[in-house]
Amino acid sequence: MSISTDAAGASGALSALAGLPFAKGHGTGNDFILVADPDGAHEITPAAVAALCDRHRGIGADGLIRAIRSERLPEGRALLETEPAAEWFMDYRNGDGSVSEMCGNGVRVFVHFLLDQGLVELAGGGSVTIGTRAGIKVVTRSANGYAVDMGPWSFIFPDHAAAKSMDSVVHADGLEVPRPALSISMGNPHTVVALAELEELAATRLYEAPEVQPLPEHGTNVEFVVPAEPLVADGAGSITMRVHERGVGETQSCGTGACAAAAAIRYWAGAGAPDDWQVSVPGGVVRVRFLARDGAEHVELSGPAVLVARGTLV
Repeated sequence: MSISTDAAGASGALSALAGLPFAKGHGTGNDFILVADPDGAHEITPAAVAALCDRHRGIGADGLIRAIRSERLPEGRALLETEPAAEWFMDYRNGDGSVSEMCGNGVRVFVHFLLDQGLVELAGGGSVTIGTRAGIKVVTRSANGYAVDMGPWSFIFPDHAAAKSMDSVVHADGLEVPRPALSISMGNPHTVVALAELEELAATRLYEAPEVQPLPEHGTNVEFVVPAEPLVADGAGSITMRVHERGVGETQSCGTGACAAAAAIRYWAGAGAPDDWQVSVPGGVVRVRFLARDGAEHVELSGPAVLVARGTLV
């Protein structure tokens, strides 16, 4: 498959990428264009990313991921000082071309792409260390996909969250009144809103970004979540989620968003809430677990990763 730069409607922005091979992949419907540029030979501009991710005039995707050696980026070189095993850096851009810190579904697809390209070797049960703008991520290959240690979660507004169990208010089209929310950091920002019923979740319109007050410094992804009834079955919690992602819009899935949503619902549920969660998103189901590691509470995200196409930009 070949994609013409003229057909993409942005030949100027894409001409520097002509001849570059790409792959298209997804994790529970959260889809990405992936390119291997080990030595950083190509300039990836916001305009080129936006043109490629355009669903009508480009390839179409929620974002673009470049595989580049960590030593070729300032952020990567900083990580190598403490974690020399992080040879590869996930250079992730949102669909509008803006740079993003991290993507939980994207890092699984990224490792799958590295394997496909022969850039790493990873047997079942083996792990690889990846550099991201949200720090080091360790990804383990499993029978049904990949599990990612996403690192610790935290409150974006810790003083407000501890005092009130909420720290912001969200206005969204389709909801009659503004809703209280909790802002969670997974290395990138999230604001989680709990809804009472699936019907209310379905009626929420996410064509435009919800209004969040106060807004985290670098913007935020917004998750709307309905807890299952009962919330816990067979020792695991269950929630259903939709998300509006910064710089993208509504997506079929958001890995860091699933982690943030599970963290918020678990926090609201209080003592005795489980550490194991199933998060249903429009694109499928991911698993979120909370694990004590290195004196902190880490979040592990697991789910599938699929490559669906390969081609060359022409």
